[in-house]
Amino acid sequence: MNRVVEVPLWILVLIVGFAAFAALERVLVPSVRWFFRRRMEKVVARVNTRLDRPIEPFKLARRHDMIQRVIYDPKVAEAIAEHACTEGVPENVAFEDARRYAKEIVPSFSASIYFGIAMRLSRWLSRTLYRVRLGHFNEAAIETIDKDATVIFVMNHRSNMDYVLVTYLAAERSALSYAVGEWAQVWPLKHLIRAMGAYFIRRKSRNPLYRRVLARYVQLATAGGVTQAVFPEGGLSLDGTVGTPKLGLLNYVVSDFDPEGARDVVFVPVALNYDRVLEDRVLMSAADAGNRKFRFSLFKMLGWIGRQIWFRITGRYHRFGYASVSFGDPVSLKEFVKTCPDNVTECVAEKVMERVREVVPVLPVPMVATVLLAAEEPMTGEQVAAQVNELANWLEANGAHIHVPRDSLDYATEFGLTLLTKRRMLSEQDGQYSVNTEEKPALQYYANSIAHLIKQAQENPQG
Repeated sequence: MNRVVEVPLWILVLIVGFAAFAALERVLVPSVRWFFRRRMEKVVARVNTRLDRPIEPFKLARRHDMIQRVIYDPKVAEAIAEHACTEGVPENVAFEDARRYAKEIVPSFSASIYFGIAMRLSRWLSRTLYRVRLGHFNEAAIETIDKDATVIFVMNHRSNMDYVLVTYLAAERSALSYAVGEWAQVWPLKHLIRAMGAYFIRRKSRNPLYRRVLARYVQLATAGGVTQAVFPEGGLSLDGTVGTPKLGLLNYVVSDFDPEGARDVVFVPVALNYDRVLEDRVLMSAADAGNRKFRFSLFKMLGWIGRQIWFRITGRYHRFGYASVSFGDPVSLKEFVKTCPDNVTECVAEKVMERVREVVPVLPVPMVATVLLAAEEPMTGEQVAAQVNELANWLEANGAHIHVPRDSLDYATEFGLTLLTKRRMLSEQDGQYSVNTEEKPALQYYANSIAHLIKQAQENPQG
C-alpha cells in the first residue's frame, strides 16, 4: 500500500485535471450557483417592495428550464413533426433546430443587472441626451388595472432611444421585457440585453417552426404575467409618422387568450416623440432608398460620441431638445372581446394604435417645422411665434397633448427655431427664418410626427 508508483507526467496532469474538473462540477459550481441564486432572490424581494407590479416567477425561472419548457411544449412538438415531414429530415434534426431557436429567443433575466445597471444607465443616458418629460398620464386609469393582469405596453417606434426612455420612465412600475430585433445580436450587447429580460426575434423570418417556437414563448410569458413592451409597427418609422400595426406578436397573444381564464391581458398605449431623433438621417436615407437596410458605420458612431464628449469637456455641450412619453388609456382584452368577437387581433391592434396616435406629445420642433413648411415666404421670429401659438391652442382644443416648456409658447418657438437653425435646417437672415431647400425633407420628417393630429382636428373639429 505504501509502494511508490511511477507514472508519466502527462498521465499525472490528466488525473489532476479530471479531479479538479470533478471538484468544480460537483462542489464549486453548485455552490456558486446557490450563492448567486440566493443573492438574486434577495434583490428581487427588495425590488418587489417598491414596484407597482412585482416581478413574476416566470421571469425568474432559470433560462435552461425555460428553454426545455418551450421545446417540449405539445404545440412545438407538433411543429417539429411537421417541419421534419416538410423538409424531409429526421425528427431529431428538426428537434435540434427548435432547440437552437429557443436558445436564441429565450432571455436570461437578472434583477441585479436590470435594476442595478440598466436602470441607472437608462436614467443617466436619457437625462444626458434629452430634457425628458412625462406627457399625458391618466394615473386613475392605470391604477384600475387588475394586479394579476398581464400588462403589455404598445408603443410607436421613433428611435432606438425608445427602449432606454421607456425603461427609465417605467422604473417604478415594473421590469419590462422587450421584443428586440436582429440588430442587437452582437457581442457583447446581446448578453446585456438578454440579461435585461429582452427576447430576440427575427422580424422577417417565415420559417413555420421558428414562428411556432417564438409564439409559444410569447404565449407562455403572457400566461405567466410577464410585463412586456412591443412595437407593432415592426421597425423604426422611416418618415416620422405613426405607422400601421403588424399583427405578429399581438396575434400570438390574442390567439392564445382565454376570455374565461383568471388572468386578463391589458394593453397600455405608449406614444413617444422627440425634438431630435438621433438616427434621423439614417432613417431618411433608408426611406429614400426604399428599404430598411440601414448603413451603420462604427467609425462614424465613435466619432460622434467623441465630439459629444469634447463638447462636454469644453462646455459647449447642449442636449438634443425635449423627449416626451405619453400613456394612453388601457385596453382590457377580456372586455374588448365582448364588443369585437370576430377578427379580434385586427380590432385590438387598430384600437390600441388609435389611442397611441391620440396621445403623441406635441413638442416645439414639430410645431415650428409645421409652421415654416406651410409658410410661403420667410417669417420673423414673432410671426412664427404667433403661428405656433395659434396651432398649439387649436390642437389642444381638439384634444392633443402639448408640451409647453416653461409654460411659454413663445419660449417653445424660440427653442425650436434655435435647434433647427443650429442643425442648418433653417436659415436666419436679418431676423427672418426660411427653410433650407435641401433640408425640407428633414423638416417634413419632424412635422409628420404630429401631422395625424392636425388631420384629425380638421376632420373632427372641437374648438
